[in-house]
Amino acid sequence: MKSPLVEEEEPGTVPDVRPVPPKPTMMAMSKPLPVPAQRTAAPVEQAPARIAVRNLEAGYGNHKVLKSINMDVPPRSVTAIMGPSGCGKSTFIRCINRLHEETHGAWSRGEVILDGQDLFHPSIDPVDMRRKIGMVFQRPNPFPTFTIYENVAAGLRLNGFRRGAKLDERVEKSLRRAALWDEVKDRLHTAGTGLSGGQQQRLCIARAIAVEPEILLADEPASALDPVATERIEELLLNLKQDYTILLVTHNIQQAARVADRTAFFLLGDLIEYGPTNDLFTKPKDSRTDAFISGRFG
Repeated sequence: MKSPLVEEEEPGTVPDVRPVPPKPTMMAMSKPLPVPAQRTAAPVEQAPARIAVRNLEAGYGNHKVLKSINMDVPPRSVTAIMGPSGCGKSTFIRCINRLHEETHGAWSRGEVILDGQDLFHPSIDPVDMRRKIGMVFQRPNPFPTFTIYENVAAGLRLNGFRRGAKLDERVEKSLRRAALWDEVKDRLHTAGTGLSGGQQQRLCIARAIAVEPEILLADEPASALDPVATERIEELLLNLKQDYTILLVTHNIQQAARVADRTAFFLLGDLIEYGPTNDLFTKPKDSRTDAFISGRFG
């Protein structure tokens, strides 16, 4: 009797015999699958320069301090300008807001371009331009006869603010941004010179940002301060860069490494090297940069 499970072949037909694929062995199963080709990510475009310096030269009389400086400063960042004394660091940032030309016998030529506009163009009013570019100097310089409140309000009054809630709000906002409000809110109408050195410098920063500039220049703002006050200033700069483009002149190599996104090394009026801070400190391209950051001179 034939099994009902087996189909009977018709006479004269050839049975359909197909090779059975072998069962995969453990070795074959463990073989890795081919990895699909990965796509190459598109290169990230660098943010356009907020400040573009082109062939900038400056000096006093026959003495040239800066020699054909070219660099681009990105927005919302801290750019450190470092180098030994007399290398042209302070002259460089004073050219950015055209304070350099206020000194008798000083001269400058080249271009400093902010948002596509050359700040050296004859049509630019330096006073009006400085409303966009605030500056903090090496030593704290609060107005000696002004209270804490009036120090911050001074620039606002020049820009049309009068007494009232709006002025109070802007003063408080600026002091908060400068991390000083909690320390002075109960003595706003006492002399600004009665504050400690670090507090005075933060007061000057509050005064500079009260008029809401777009650029903040800081000429060694912590050089005269103790380590604790210096740390507060550095923390403040890191917070402010969320809204401002900051140029920081510093003698302190470690400070540049701590706070700067990009660093420029100046020497004898020349821009020797400029780039991302980590690259400049770990793999400098110029032997003079390497000698300066390793402490062999400066």
